[in-house]
Amino acid sequence: MTGDHQSLALLLFGLFVAVTLAITTWASRNRHGTAEEFYAGGRLFSPMENGFAIAGDYMSAASFLGISGLIALFGYDGLLYSVGFLVAWLVVLFLVAELVRNCGRYTLGDVVAARMRERPVRIAAGTSSVTVSVLYLVAQMVGAGSLVALLLGGTSEAAQTWTVIGVGALMVIYVSLGGMRATTWIQIVKAVLLMGGAIALTVLVLVRFHGDFDQLLRSAADRSGHGERFLAPGLKYGGDWTARLDFISLGLALVLGTAGLPHILNRFYTVPTARAARRSVVWSIGLIGSFYLMTIVLGFGAAAIVGPDAVRGSNAAGNTAVPLLALDLGGGAHSTGGTVLFAIVAAIAFATILAVVAGITLASSASVAHDLYASLRRRNAKPRSEVAVARLAAAGIGVAAIALGLLARDLNVAFLVGLAFAVAASANLPVLLYSLFWRNFTTRGAVWSVYGGLLPALALVTLSPVVSGGPNSLFPGVDFQYFPLENPGLVSIPLGFLAGWLGTVTSREEADETKHAETEVRSLTGAGAA
Repeated sequence: MTGDHQSLALLLFGLFVAVTLAITTWASRNRHGTAEEFYAGGRLFSPMENGFAIAGDYMSAASFLGISGLIALFGYDGLLYSVGFLVAWLVVLFLVAELVRNCGRYTLGDVVAARMRERPVRIAAGTSSVTVSVLYLVAQMVGAGSLVALLLGGTSEAAQTWTVIGVGALMVIYVSLGGMRATTWIQIVKAVLLMGGAIALTVLVLVRFHGDFDQLLRSAADRSGHGERFLAPGLKYGGDWTARLDFISLGLALVLGTAGLPHILNRFYTVPTARAARRSVVWSIGLIGSFYLMTIVLGFGAAAIVGPDAVRGSNAAGNTAVPLLALDLGGGAHSTGGTVLFAIVAAIAFATILAVVAGITLASSASVAHDLYASLRRRNAKPRSEVAVARLAAAGIGVAAIALGLLARDLNVAFLVGLAFAVAASANLPVLLYSLFWRNFTTRGAVWSVYGGLLPALALVTLSPVVSGGPNSLFPGVDFQYFPLENPGLVSIPLGFLAGWLGTVTSREEADETKHAETEVRSLTGAGAA
């Protein structure tokens, strides 16, 4: 990229960082230091504000960078991510949003512990939530590294490394100082910027093809080198049965995983009532749905205008397709319009990453402090403030995410998020649904459900082509690949549900009918909700 690109984009980066730090400072001055303020922003946000914040939390680097890149490289098969991410919100709306808001206070562990023995289920739920959050954070780190490496001259490893470290440091600052109030307003600002940028690019792509979407698709197919196969299923997930099963596995993970994501579940606690939580989801579905429709136009636009070869040449995983598309739409590499549009899109993408990592870090630090610390602390030990522990946890999680982000820098961010969704769907969703809807569910069932989904999902990923055995693996020099699928959801999600059922039917403990009745009434009516 030219010096103009670098200067303008870095200026816009700096401006957004300055604005977000100002929001964080304002939030830190207006906080009361209570757990409710830190974890839930005092439950003072309106449905519209929370809907925008949920959209800002959900529309991550995987959405803006990764999905468009996959569509640009693989055409129809890349659409699975857009469709899966969108359909998943119907599960959230109809099954969990209102019930979770009524049953819990701050975390997933609250919902499960409402009718179980607290210590074992909180440890299990907290462990799972932190694992999912760290996997999701890695994807954002990789997206940030790819973006700034492109900005500063292609594939500079030093630029990627320092970007990942910088994003990690910023997310710790946002969470430690501002808590949920700052994180929410950062996400709202980011959602407005992202929607504005996506709308502008979509309009420019459609104008380039005179509003003819059919012509856009034909041009993308011609430029791809694959012809009509680019517009049909099977380019990435076709061919043999292994690829087809991977396709099904990924679809299951995307559709079911959203309802188990800790940072999404935590957002329902920031509004005053369950009705407000449901209305928040309606707002977010409108924003998220329109955004994912636009990623389809952007992905095929990048294929038609930039070309898959140029996209792959810039970043093998396709993470830089949208910035390259913006550069071309603005007039090319050496034009003023191209420089401005590229810089704006790069800054929006960077803002996307910063806002999402703040939300995920807050959710994982809440799980550490509210579930793990509270359960593992010795009874005779001097208790620390939960909020103080959450701030320390944010720093530790930031270090872990930085280390893993540097390790996985060459993987596609949408693909990495697919793994996080698979773990969430395998470990968190079964225990959540069983706790809300199964009268006979027991503590053993809850613990087995979490670990019965979490451990197989992690083990299968470790033994998959993602980690070893191929040129694009994390460790290409070694081969301990025994599981053929890249996404473990097809196996690990049923195992999570099976383990929960098996743990319950083999348990000597009788389910507490009184607690179940109380939870049922509270989940459906909101009576007694926090």
